[in-house]
Amino acid sequence: MPPRADANGVKFGTDGWRGVIARDFTFDNVGRVAVAVADYLRSPDRASAKIYRDWKVELRPAERGVIVGYDTRFLSEEFALHVARVLRDHGIPVAVSETFVATPAVSYAVVNERAAAGIMITSSHNPPEYNGLKIKSEYGGSATDDVTRAVEDRLPDVAPAVRDDLPIERVDLRTPYLKRIRQLVDPTRLTASKIHAVVDSMYGSAFGYVGELLGEAGVAYTQVRGSRDVLFGGRKPEPLEENLIPLRAVIASMARSRRTPGMRRVGDRLIGVVTDGDGDRISAMDETGGFIDAHRTYALILRYLVEERGMRGPVVVSFNLSDLVRRMADAYGLETIETPVGFKFAAEHLLTHDALIAGEESGSIGMRGHLPERDGVLWSMVLCEMLASSGTKASELVASLHKTFGPQAYHRRDIDVDRRVEVVETLKANPPDRFGGEPVRAVETLDGLKLRFADGWLLFRASGTEPILRMYCEMRTSKEVARMLDHAETFARGV
Repeated sequence: MPPRADANGVKFGTDGWRGVIARDFTFDNVGRVAVAVADYLRSPDRASAKIYRDWKVELRPAERGVIVGYDTRFLSEEFALHVARVLRDHGIPVAVSETFVATPAVSYAVVNERAAAGIMITSSHNPPEYNGLKIKSEYGGSATDDVTRAVEDRLPDVAPAVRDDLPIERVDLRTPYLKRIRQLVDPTRLTASKIHAVVDSMYGSAFGYVGELLGEAGVAYTQVRGSRDVLFGGRKPEPLEENLIPLRAVIASMARSRRTPGMRRVGDRLIGVVTDGDGDRISAMDETGGFIDAHRTYALILRYLVEERGMRGPVVVSFNLSDLVRRMADAYGLETIETPVGFKFAAEHLLTHDALIAGEESGSIGMRGHLPERDGVLWSMVLCEMLASSGTKASELVASLHKTFGPQAYHRRDIDVDRRVEVVETLKANPPDRFGGEPVRAVETLDGLKLRFADGWLLFRASGTEPILRMYCEMRTSKEVARMLDHAETFARGV
């Protein structure tokens, strides 16, 4: 379903509230949300929320305060300070990051400092004209629907007056977070053989994180898009293939010359690792410039955790994630748990079912023993560790994955259609027996509508973060995927 909206444009969707800066995402609306958060944190019915009732999560008093972070987007720091001032004026202790910061660093700070909540000012992978606000609960993951509904129900009609003359505490969130990541990476495996990582931060708030960690370990790396650009180079900071032209160009140049710009020999042990606008999503690229999408990134990490690190446990997959992961879980004898789209649903199973790993099509992946939260910085390091310990090429790791567990071709197409919700509802009301020339073997409606075929599936879903219709497709070949998505787009535009 699309996000809810009040009369002034505040919407909480799949992960937080996002809006166009100066149209929906304004200082007045941000202040209203901050008032509602303060009211919720002090409300007596907060203890009845599902996360406390069923998940056995510690309920921390409002006096434990709120930690506020922000990304590299236009006015993010100013919005963060505005949130902090409103919270302070409403009796909630608050601390703001001393600089822009990756979202998982805020989540870790909430857990590490035992805060009552966290707020991150970010619009993640959305276009640069957007900004947003994510709420992090006590456990360090995204707030659940019952929490965001309670905040929406408390939105005041009028923006609060704010005092600007009192100082706000500023804190270092980056250093403690990177210390935690170091504890989760095996330095012996990371340096088992020489590799070279090309780190693409997409101008997002995680820039410098992975490079610092690799440099400490003595792993050679090259940084791409490692600075602040509020326009993100004119592209959405989402780690999809079409947005990674600069990364592919650098890898191609290095592969041809076999040298880095600093003239160090690199051979063919290259890997590109990518984080999104706020550092919580991941994708990758092999030494040939071949894109390793979120599905195969998740699958590679799952195989590494199980086969090399000896870890076990349930595998959590979102409704739009590849069947490749399900086949792997079956082969390993691990339970598969399917969730709607949105990492807040996966977080529940990391907390309550001792799940080994949880992930989504978007490149969001979390792991037991860390946070019930996605973390692009952690997985960038684990991918480098995996390549170094394997002694082979990144492309060969992907090839061996498909040789063992079967082929997978996938693509997602996003289209702007006014009747995006009607498209999904039309299909639900009258699901077809055939679609795109393929017999429909099953219809699934956990989140949107999925048509299952003999050798793949097609999912229609209205985005919870942007005004678009998403169409996801997985088949045996890229040609079949493209054909099916063409048919799906024609259908959607005709509704």
